[in-house]
Amino acid sequence: MSNKSVRWAFDISKWNPSVPEILLASSCIQADQKDRLNRFVFKKDLKYSLVGYLMSRKFVSEALNRSYNSVKFIRDDRDKPIVENNVAKVNFNVSHHGNYTVCVGECGDLLLGVDVMRFEYSGGKTLSEFFRIMNRQFSPEEWLNIKGASHEKDQIAMFSRHWALKESYVKALGVGITVNLQEISFNVVTKTLSKEKLTTDTALYIKGDKIYWMFQECLLDEDHCVSVAISDPDFRENTMFSELTFEELMKNCVPFSDADQGFCDGYFKKLDKKC
Repeated sequence: MSNKSVRWAFDISKWNPSVPEILLASSCIQADQKDRLNRFVFKKDLKYSLVGYLMSRKFVSEALNRSYNSVKFIRDDRDKPIVENNVAKVNFNVSHHGNYTVCVGECGDLLLGVDVMRFEYSGGKTLSEFFRIMNRQFSPEEWLNIKGASHEKDQIAMFSRHWALKESYVKALGVGITVNLQEISFNVVTKTLSKEKLTTDTALYIKGDKIYWMFQECLLDEDHCVSVAISDPDFRENTMFSELTFEELMKNCVPFSDADQGFCDGYFKKLDKKC
């Protein structure tokens, strides 16, 4: 088994798929995954998830040295995608927001979660009113960090960063946003993230008790941050995110179903929305 530590990002705003690309991509995912994709109204949402499926398959096949078309994904009792017969304990997680779909992958006995956030607020309310509504989602200490930023843009960035941290943690646990988020409090030490290196000194407290996990944070670009939650506090891999092109994403792929013209036609009939 290959010892893989993967951090991948795919900018869907740069990908305007051709007919051959959609035909190839859709032949490399499972029938149940295509069924899920067909439910989307917008092309953008379908692209998010399609790329996530392809990233997951690419990682698992490479990490386990298994043929691309032999990997099978199923869903656990919480509807989380997992690898069937995962005796090697390969772990992966996918997230999307803004322009990006991201995928993280590790091999070993650990929990792994990721979340990407674009620094934006497009709601109809003022930012202060939005923060008031979201008050119960953050601890008093976190609000000091968020509201303490000098400019509104920086407050939005700090809000997004805290949300990514919380999401990455609950996704690693596999529980989703079903817990009391105010009890999950992050102490952000390094206030500014970088595209060039990982920030790993953010600490997690639950009901005041320190939880010993590793959180890796960085920027994908000036408008997007990403957080990776790892249950091993001594985790030492410092893999940076690399951006994949469609050609790189599909490298060594092996289609395991015939080209689906109906799926392809359905994609191009879906609505556009701004990335």
